[in-house]
Amino acid sequence: MTHSQDGDAHARSTADAVARRSYGKLVAFLTARSGDVAAAEDALSEAFVSALADWPRNGCPSRPEAWLLTVARRKLIDVARRHGTSAAATPQLQILAEGLDAAASDTAIPDRRLALMFACAHPAIEAGIRAPLMLQVVVGLDAKAIASAFLTSPAAMGKRLVRAKDKIRAAGIPFEIPERDDLPGRLDTVLDAVYAAYAEGWSDPRGTDAARRELTGEALFLARIVTELLPEEPEALGLLALMLHAEARRDARRTADGEYVPLAEQDPALWDAAMIGEAEALLRRASPLGVIGRYQLESALQSAHVYRRCTGHANWSDVVQLYDALSALTASPVVAINRALAVAEVQGVAAGLAALPAVADDRRLGEYQPYWAARAELLARTGAHADARHAYDLAIGLERDPAVRHFLQRRQSALSV
Repeated sequence: MTHSQDGDAHARSTADAVARRSYGKLVAFLTARSGDVAAAEDALSEAFVSALADWPRNGCPSRPEAWLLTVARRKLIDVARRHGTSAAATPQLQILAEGLDAAASDTAIPDRRLALMFACAHPAIEAGIRAPLMLQVVVGLDAKAIASAFLTSPAAMGKRLVRAKDKIRAAGIPFEIPERDDLPGRLDTVLDAVYAAYAEGWSDPRGTDAARRELTGEALFLARIVTELLPEEPEALGLLALMLHAEARRDARRTADGEYVPLAEQDPALWDAAMIGEAEALLRRASPLGVIGRYQLESALQSAHVYRRCTGHANWSDVVQLYDALSALTASPVVAINRALAVAEVQGVAAGLAALPAVADDRRLGEYQPYWAARAELLARTGAHADARHAYDLAIGLERDPAVRHFLQRRQSALSV
């Protein structure tokens, strides 16, 4: 490799490392100054292009983030000068220019990523685009990768992301962390968006879809940012713990042949011990903070399953108590279904069936595969095989995952005539 090629490779490697480590931090800082997410992204993109031209010739700077920030802010100032009238542009130019020299000094770049996440999750932003927006502006994923993971076209996703950024600029949505009294409600929105991103990636259980596999990692990255910047928020700790518990079981969710394995039948030896240990430590940190919420309870439920890994048998009574608390908090029919399965383990199958919510009470259950799968399982255990077979038919018809569908078909085939 020639000296020039060495320089190019080193410059590109450095730029890639900075993008992974600091992209969101730089966009957040620029956006907080300009009030325009798209303009900040464009300026930073141009700064990276400039870096790949300059660094191979002149060497990589000792503080590459500061170099990129300085270049990007100058580009923002140039854009503001070109597009603004002198009177209107002056305040913005002053804001952009303020501290420009400090960006190249030894002072640390303020971390405004959390404020940017709160802007992305503002109530004025459409709920369904909050998670994709965070993934683009905080993590740096492009619209094509996000669209693939969220099962939509790149063009449609790109348009939705542009509209959301326009909304932030036009509405003057603030880039700030809410005051302590206002934080809980707004934080829930941020955490829900992060979890939505993780759930999209989690729907590819074997990690064979590159876009979705990347999504789970980036969602975990977002969750870590929140816990690092809000270390005393128990629900943030609970969310990261929940995601780590789920991720720890990825290798146990399918056999080597790709067959689906339900949680109750998974081999705990296949669970990732390091992730479980980190999740348990996070829950221990959250516990003394004195506020119990949804994500802590859901993570505690996952922790209860770890008990089986340690002892060889399940502690269903604790699981039922946790579901009771979660049900009281959320009134979710999904929680009620899972609680009914746990009740069946403690009080018997008849009690479990009685605890299942009725379709008549919530019509959404009629189109919800896990409801019919749970009902079929409990009916089969009572010997009501005809009713169980009907419930399996409905569950199979609603299931999109071929491996899960095959699992349900095997269960149905095992029923006696």
